[in-house]
Amino acid sequence: MGRAAKRRTERLIPEAQERFPISYCFLNLEDINYISWLLGKKQMKIKNIAIVSLSSGVIGEDFVRHEVEIGINRLKDYGLNVRFMPHALKGMEYVKNHPDQRAADLLQAFSDPEIDMILCAIGGDDTYRLLPYLFDRNELQNAVSDKVFLGFSDTTINHFMLHKVGINSFYGQSFLADICELDRQMLPYTERYFSELIRNGNIREVRPSDVWYEEREHFGVDQIGKPVTSHRNSGFELLQGSPVFSGKILGGCIDSLFDFFHGDRYADMPVLCKKYGLFPEKEDWNGKILLLESSEEKMPPSKYRIAVKTLKDTGIFDVISGMLVGKPMDEVYMQEYKQILLEEVGNSGLPIVYNINIGHAKPRCIIPFGVQATVDTEKQVIRFQN
Repeated sequence: MGRAAKRRTERLIPEAQERFPISYCFLNLEDINYISWLLGKKQMKIKNIAIVSLSSGVIGEDFVRHEVEIGINRLKDYGLNVRFMPHALKGMEYVKNHPDQRAADLLQAFSDPEIDMILCAIGGDDTYRLLPYLFDRNELQNAVSDKVFLGFSDTTINHFMLHKVGINSFYGQSFLADICELDRQMLPYTERYFSELIRNGNIREVRPSDVWYEEREHFGVDQIGKPVTSHRNSGFELLQGSPVFSGKILGGCIDSLFDFFHGDRYADMPVLCKKYGLFPEKEDWNGKILLLESSEEKMPPSKYRIAVKTLKDTGIFDVISGMLVGKPMDEVYMQEYKQILLEEVGNSGLPIVYNINIGHAKPRCIIPFGVQATVDTEKQVIRFQN
């Protein structure tokens, strides 16, 4: 690093003077990394982050306190100001019984001009119950503003709520599942995309991870610092269609999308989703890319086939420009899901790209919804026009 660059660094970052109080000609790699970190901290797009429990209230339980503390410290190490919304830490029973308060937290977070990013604590299975409190009087439409919103799993429903009111969002990670990783640091691939998002407020491109990880069986205090088992990852796999295609991405967890139409889990969920028009009309899907990923429930192939058929019946496979499919957790039913897609989609010209590092299988990237994307499987990249 030259003298001019050092002087510029000291002008930009007063904290550097505390560590390097005299003129210097040489810096070691650790010093350079420290200054680079400070530069990034000063220039971060995201400064104030709000954590919401829109599905499960598990982060308020004592048995995950050690994980929550890890996550808080990691966010603070980024230089972020962390705020838990009023009901986020109330615990599982309270959160389950008060969907109105979950909705209130989301509305407050969107309405607060100081909050830059809304980070979902975790998924769950009943965030659809927020619908009346967000749409009966146009509450969500009146509250939304240009903020980063990040979550996955049951949060699929919240992403569709935001799509309905014209707000783009980011799919792929959550506070408890990713920031609170029990290993000594966040999983490197996961951290790369989270860091990019808080630094820039967007994601430029997604490439495959070199590895994938088995899910932990236990999450107790004794697991702190213990690494997860890793395996070599094979990259994006084109199942059919053109290797290059474009469109705006929308979708999420296939388990949640199935529940839009079937009341096996909650009888009133399809009723409410239909009442509020949560699943977009066929015309709205024209030219879009459908994202599908599967949950930790590891949907049996027989049900997966029904879920794919259910989506097919909406007619969207006739109008979308392509499909991205996440790696199943622990690669369970990986070959079965692949075969079902080839058999049931019914449009041989529709590009289907499999084994994306998104959703419930670790590690996880972050995919922007609502911005133009170009998928290039030959170059193994998905690029976004921000």
